[in-house]
Amino acid sequence: MRLSVEAGLFSLITACILSGCNQEPRRSPDITAPASRSAVTADERFRTGERLFKQYCSPCHPDGGNVTEPHRTLRGSDLKANNINSPVDIVRIMRNPKPRMIRFDVETISDGDAMAIAEYILTKFKN
Repeated sequence: MRLSVEAGLFSLITACILSGCNQEPRRSPDITAPASRSAVTADERFRTGERLFKQYCSPCHPDGGNVTEPHRTLRGSDLKANNINSPVDIVRIMRNPKPRMIRFDVETISDGDAMAIAEYILTKFKN
């Protein structure tokens, strides 16, 4: 029992270090609920998504690539080939990733921030 707790703690610390998490955990609304975006311009939301992408995603997805699975990039054609068509699809993968990807739960990246990252990905790497 003690070994599994230590292993779990080690995994959590490693994930935090690799993901660059340095913010207090935040709770936010369900990702499927429409967000109030009237107070935030599209340009501000894009910049937020870009900043968060660089912080959490770019170490493994530099310039939209994929360092562990080159055929699973963030480019629009690869996303479509892997049935990833919407921001909700991307957030779902962030929350429940395939092997080799760090899991980003709501305590690490809020739902609103996860949606901003997903929208940034779909905009930035659409080609």
